[in-house]
Amino acid sequence: MGQIDFDDKNGLYLQWTPPTRKGAPSFVFFNALTGDHEAWEAHIGPECRKAGYGTLCFNYRGQTNSPFSTETRLDDTLVVSDALRLLEEIEPPRAILVGLSIGGLFATRVVLEGFQAAGLVLINTLRRDGPRLKWIGDALVRMAQVGGLELLRDLYLPLLMNEEWLEKNRNSFLTEGSYTGLDPKTGAYKLLREAGRLSDWAIPYEALHLPTLVITGLQDHVFYNESDVAALSARIRQVKRIDMPHAGHLIPGERPAELADMLIGFAQEV
Repeated sequence: MGQIDFDDKNGLYLQWTPPTRKGAPSFVFFNALTGDHEAWEAHIGPECRKAGYGTLCFNYRGQTNSPFSTETRLDDTLVVSDALRLLEEIEPPRAILVGLSIGGLFATRVVLEGFQAAGLVLINTLRRDGPRLKWIGDALVRMAQVGGLELLRDLYLPLLMNEEWLEKNRNSFLTEGSYTGLDPKTGAYKLLREAGRLSDWAIPYEALHLPTLVITGLQDHVFYNESDVAALSARIRQVKRIDMPHAGHLIPGERPAELADMLIGFAQEV
């Protein structure tokens, strides 16, 4: 555990463990907007370390334990520049960048900014920009305004998660009581409004020149569109695609053991 301080008000929380096996790569995990490092540390990080790989988890400014000044704009450009500063500081050997949802967009932009990664893993990232995606982004912000992350999860999880997970976790949601909107000054709200709504999804995937693994949960009923995923992944030169019919959008929480095996297998190929 640790923190990189940019100044007295801004910094990044991180957990870094170097590889214990000579020549082994390091996984660098990029979170979804509404999560944090725990999505990786519950199972996937420990399994990767057990196999001798390095792991670097970090939280964006505005996520858990990563401080930010109130005047800071928490947009996609800031997330990418922060990640580049972090990678320059830590220097994880033979880094494989792993991004969940919009985290994959950030990881891709880090590579396009010039970071020399050994590999790239995009988990439910590929999506086409357009009116539908913009509407979803605006709706997420509106839900956060009205009912906070609790309302967002109650409404969206049935569309995002696989049915087995939903059956197992149903009693933890839709509880009695009123919803409370997020304070617009909180990191969670600012990330949704400034990074989630305004990120540029028009990525030049043809410019990627590294092994890339695209993992897609087919029970994601919000962001998954087969024709879009197929068209975008076809633009990546060194691409391998794995579809998971029994997973939805948040695969680290739904199928962590399977995902850990996929990451380790990809690292062995790289």
